[in-house]
Amino acid sequence: MNIAPSHRPRRRGAPAARILTVITLAAAAMASPLPAAAADESIAVNFSVTSGSPTYRASGWIYGMTEDASGPADHFYTDVKFRYMRAGGAQLDSPGGWVSGRYQRRWNATLAQARRTNALGGQFVILPHDLWGADGYAISRFPGDNGDWTDYDNFLTRLISDVRAAGITVQWDIWNEPNLNLFWNRSQAQYFELWRRTYQRLRAEFPNHLIVGPSHAGVPSTSTGWWTQYLDFVKANNVVPDIVSWHSLPSDPVANVNAANSSLNARAIPHPRPYQINEYGASNEQNPGDGSWYIARLERAGADGLRANWASAGNLHNDLGNLLTRNASGVHQPKGEWWVYNFYGSQTGQIAQTTPSTAYDAFATKDTGVARILVGGGGTTGNIAVNLQRLDTTSGIVQNNQVRVLAQRIPYNGGGAVAGPVTVQDTTVTLSSNATTVNLPHTNIDETFTITLLPPSSGGGGAFQSTAVAQHSQLCLENPNASTANGTQQRQYTCNSSTQQQWNFQPVAGVADTYTVVNQQSGKCLDVNGVSSADGAAVIQWTCNSSSPNQQFALRKVTYSGNDSRDYQLVARHSGKCVDVSQISTASGALIHQWTCNPTSQGSPLNQTWRLPGR
Repeated sequence: MNIAPSHRPRRRGAPAARILTVITLAAAAMASPLPAAAADESIAVNFSVTSGSPTYRASGWIYGMTEDASGPADHFYTDVKFRYMRAGGAQLDSPGGWVSGRYQRRWNATLAQARRTNALGGQFVILPHDLWGADGYAISRFPGDNGDWTDYDNFLTRLISDVRAAGITVQWDIWNEPNLNLFWNRSQAQYFELWRRTYQRLRAEFPNHLIVGPSHAGVPSTSTGWWTQYLDFVKANNVVPDIVSWHSLPSDPVANVNAANSSLNARAIPHPRPYQINEYGASNEQNPGDGSWYIARLERAGADGLRANWASAGNLHNDLGNLLTRNASGVHQPKGEWWVYNFYGSQTGQIAQTTPSTAYDAFATKDTGVARILVGGGGTTGNIAVNLQRLDTTSGIVQNNQVRVLAQRIPYNGGGAVAGPVTVQDTTVTLSSNATTVNLPHTNIDETFTITLLPPSSGGGGAFQSTAVAQHSQLCLENPNASTANGTQQRQYTCNSSTQQQWNFQPVAGVADTYTVVNQQSGKCLDVNGVSSADGAAVIQWTCNSSSPNQQFALRKVTYSGNDSRDYQLVARHSGKCVDVSQISTASGALIHQWTCNPTSQGSPLNQTWRLPGR
């Protein structure tokens, strides 16, 4: 597969062949990696120029949902503003699909995943080639072999009937990577006939369903070759797809869209029409640094993106396309790149104008009382100077010519679980000419940064969002079963990044380092039951009351051998006692109560020590 070079310095090679499903099924020869180069670069955000509201066009994936569509949990999708899933039962049975007489299992999985995708607010892109069985396995026949289309026509009849009976609306991605022998081991002319007859059949059967193609293994080109030959054919035969698609593994979506526009213009194919880069991010680009860069470039290009999935051995239908990992108990936990999409999903309001540098780009938004910037990097290291301009055009952020700057780093952790972003700066700054510059020390090529701008009244060291991880057990403070009931006793549970494990720490006016702690899922406050001062009193949730001292908790630094700067005791203001895991239990589900605080020099002990990654 020909891969267009990225515009930025790259230290990673691209796979010689794109694999839709199983990386071990293709000879994925890697080019020699380029060395990382240290550099100092600047990007800019101009908040006076806006371009509509975010649509989260990069929040789509190929596969990543369990075969029966029961997992991963809903919040992993909704927290990132999930938009697209692309699937068709690949890897189920080997060989599987219609061509091997094993169609039903793949259809059952496809239908379950389509229904859940729609229930989660996403759009489902169906992959008939996987249902046929062309998922990289050496199948015995392809549609139209020896000029005989009978079996393929029967397959289409069955698939169309199943989709109609299910009552679902899908986008039809007719055949994946037809220019790659791994998925289409026949002539281009035979593929063109497949496209023509399938397009005409689908248009007649489902006039309101969108047709996607060619899902080219490579990027658009203006030179004579497979891409332009395809465009000539679909134009001449009046079978132009509703959505033009290709794969960027790696490449630059902005350059891709420019080439697509030029090649369509040359053939008088009307556009703009939707572009779908329905596989982006090669396996060695799946980290916070590269993931954030692709998000920024897809947004700049105006193209929808579906992140690639290179998993095999049962992981294809799981793990949200490698954005999640599983602990020893099989519980999903987010990787660093999931937190990139989580921040992206929090960006609301209006999109602000950004100016990229050679290696970095950004996606920025402004809303009432907050502005957010996702910094896209990964091609190099060095200081990133983020110039924030025209802050006077934001709403409710600037007060007395000051603004609070919260900068956070999103770790990679070698591809393992990540508890959350790490705060690297939380200060109130004075503006100069309605602007300021935030300097980010980008020392790890696989990591990235976010910047959140807030009013200075929330103060450096003020409001923040975080999980709370008990250091003796490494389990998270959680509101059980997503309860909304007053009086629910809180517990520790396996960390999974759900909103019931996310807490908003709101500073108490006039009391240093003291906070109300609000559960994101329920909107209710951490509370010591009955305003009790007794050891063992339950720590519950209750409707927030800003004047209740039993809902106010001081953060007391914990210092001991091996401590982290984000380790704290949570000390109830009314009683002076600590939020504590009962019986020093390490079990998921152990209840939380208050107990006499132990000396911080002894680790408090660790069942009273809470790590706040967002602090």
